Amino acid sequence: MPQPEAKYTQRKIIHVDMDAFYASIEERDHPQFKHHPLVIAKDPRKTGGRGVVATANYAARRHGIHSAMSANEALKLCPEAIFQTPNFPLYREVSAQIHRIFHEYTDKIEPVAFDEAYLDVTENKHHLRSAVQVAHEIQAEIYDQTHLTCSTGISYNKFLAKEASDYRKPVGVSVILPEDAHDFLMALPIKRFRGVGKKTVPKMYDLGIQTGADLYQRSQLALIHDFGKFGYVLYQRVRGIDERPVAYLRERKSIGKERTYGPPLTTAGEVENQLTFLAERVAQAVAQKQRHGKTLVLKLRTSDFTTVTKRVTRDDFIANDATTYYELAWELYQSVATPDEQIRLLGITITGLASQTFENVSLPLWGDQ
Repeated sequence: MPQPEAKYTQRKIIHVDMDAFYASIEERDHPQFKHHPLVIAKDPRKTGGRGVVATANYAARRHGIHSAMSANEALKLCPEAIFQTPNFPLYREVSAQIHRIFHEYTDKIEPVAFDEAYLDVTENKHHLRSAVQVAHEIQAEIYDQTHLTCSTGISYNKFLAKEASDYRKPVGVSVILPEDAHDFLMALPIKRFRGVGKKTVPKMYDLGIQTGADLYQRSQLALIHDFGKFGYVLYQRVRGIDERPVAYLRERKSIGKERTYGPPLTTAGEVENQLTFLAERVAQAVAQKQRHGKTLVLKLRTSDFTTVTKRVTRDDFIANDATTYYELAWELYQSVATPDEQIRLLGITITGLASQTFENVSLPLWGDQ
């Protein structure tokens, strides 16, 4: 079988992905939620239909409910579902607890979100030669301390580690060795390739690409022609190549999230739902990086492909709170929106970042002493 063409096949990388993280925390703290479809979102019956699903437990997912879906749509899919308002301060606290466990094994940690991270354990603090043993110990310690489960994927690069963690959920441990990577990738359905989304899958099928084996047969030039820069990435990934290191020292100048919509958003309610979702995602990312910023930037693109950005800057750091981000973004949107406008893209970004260990302190230079 072909060996991977990657340079760094000796690395040992674990991708840790908590199982239905927010929902599992709520089930842990509210046992009455167990064995019922649980949706982490504001109850649309109490918000006039507004709100976005942060996540759902596995019982709710069987009804077709998924993150980023409108809460109203989730209610239609499963009227008997329990809706629980997200408790992000709690989720952040549990995430920090889990990251403290990670740091017992390695400081080479790249957080992706509250509920997932990459760990480079090539050299680890417990001097364990087996990355599988490290993964098992991390899983056991997370469960002992939090009563939550996670799935882990282990391989020589980040792409394959992520594919492995998705392979057998929940509570899975999957390993892709360098000598097994080719066979694994050849059999992988194209829709399972990281980065191949719902819009790309139909194009893949039109080109006759159903699996990794089909993708492997396409030349680099053909993939770049069909998919642009992503085509080059696909050419590398299907050959087991991903040389990105675990980015544990990366300094972020801005943190943001954006989404493209097809069909476009046409009502204020739809825009509100999506700004709520984006604000929650940005708040999670900012908290995960232990940063805060002074500027919020709203980006929108209309159906005629006009792109508009609008920002607001505060003298003090903006509170890292999803509601605060949403309210600022909504004010900015109202200041630039025009009647009957159709929105193809929305984005929220926080810039002017600084570590949360540096706080602005207002000194009473005048007034009562």
